[in-house]
Amino acid sequence: MASFGHLLVTRFNSYILIVIHSTGVVAFIFMILLVECYARPLYPLPSKTDYKNRQPLQTFRPYNIAHRGSNGEIPEETAAAYMRAIEEGADFIETDILSSKDGVLICFHDVTLDATTDVAEHKEFTNRKRTYDVQGANTTGYFTVDFTLEELKTLRVKQRYPFRDQQYNGKFQIITFEEYISIALDASRVVGIYPEIKNPVLINQHVKWPGGKRFEDKFVEMLKKYGYKGSYLSKDWLKQPAFIQSFAPTSLIYVSNQTDLPKILLIDDITVPTQDTNQSYWEITSDAYFNYIKDYVVGIGPWKDTIVPVVNNYLQTPTDLVARAHASNLQVHPYTLRDENVFLHFDFHQDPYNEYEYWVNKMGVDGLFTDFTGSLHQFQEWNSPFSPKDDDASTLLHKIACLISNKYGKK
Repeated sequence: MASFGHLLVTRFNSYILIVIHSTGVVAFIFMILLVECYARPLYPLPSKTDYKNRQPLQTFRPYNIAHRGSNGEIPEETAAAYMRAIEEGADFIETDILSSKDGVLICFHDVTLDATTDVAEHKEFTNRKRTYDVQGANTTGYFTVDFTLEELKTLRVKQRYPFRDQQYNGKFQIITFEEYISIALDASRVVGIYPEIKNPVLINQHVKWPGGKRFEDKFVEMLKKYGYKGSYLSKDWLKQPAFIQSFAPTSLIYVSNQTDLPKILLIDDITVPTQDTNQSYWEITSDAYFNYIKDYVVGIGPWKDTIVPVVNNYLQTPTDLVARAHASNLQVHPYTLRDENVFLHFDFHQDPYNEYEYWVNKMGVDGLFTDFTGSLHQFQEWNSPFSPKDDDASTLLHKIACLISNKYGKK
């Protein structure tokens, strides 16, 4: 039995007995827990699962964006990492979309396979190493665009960082954009997707599609195939939420003519120009540019250390980037929060919850990219478990049941 002030809760198998003390009156309420935390380990294409009355996306607090899935625990952009993120409470699962040699869209972050797969162990691919120009720099490695999907599926993914759990190395495949979408659609609650049009200049140079179609065309076609549509917070969008993100402004403008889904302009470090238009950080964060780009995007996704500069691992005076973006009616979704001490600035005293508190309550951002979905979700639940609009008792009790399910449900 768990006690929450005047609220006593007892779990009986799949039921919850809630006892509420109020002015001497004891009400007994039985609630069937309808929220299932696990997506199925096997999923069809297209999704055949039909959950009715799904728990809706929460929109009253900053979004918990699972950066490449729950990749702090499981190798990035794998089915297991995304399913784990959903289990941990992600609002959106984020991915990077690239292409195979034969034009199949895949979920993978780097344009080369070297850092997060076992490609170097495959002797049959020894002659595939190439050197290409990537954003103005010569880059050598095994590029995704030189492998067919069938070949990519023979590889296995590994953790990017040696200080993270290595037990899952070699167990999971690269997944396709289509498989990633099905994971979100098969969740037992509404889970949004947050795909990036990754390195479009490189992809369009090396991969050709019939009819002269571009990478961006194929990207939007896949979203439409699975019913993703609607402007931000529209009925269609709330049913299947999605943000389209990119560091390439021209790609976002191009797809704006094909879909009204909300778009996010990603912003790199202050030293890095845009990959397609060669614009400086200062130009694309100016008020004039915000006034221009707001016709195409609903927000920006800046590297967090450009919002609050860092010197010797200590935070400096915050810039006015968040305030100016909000003044232009643009959301701000900074990246990337990571729980390990090596990534935490000294101001947070080795406590990731202090970092969440800083960004949510002091900086007032609208969403956070995190490698550790579970810890951000716990922070959110303990700090703002209920919407300010939850006046209705049944809605409140439903949310209480969801909280208890997360805490005492099967793992």
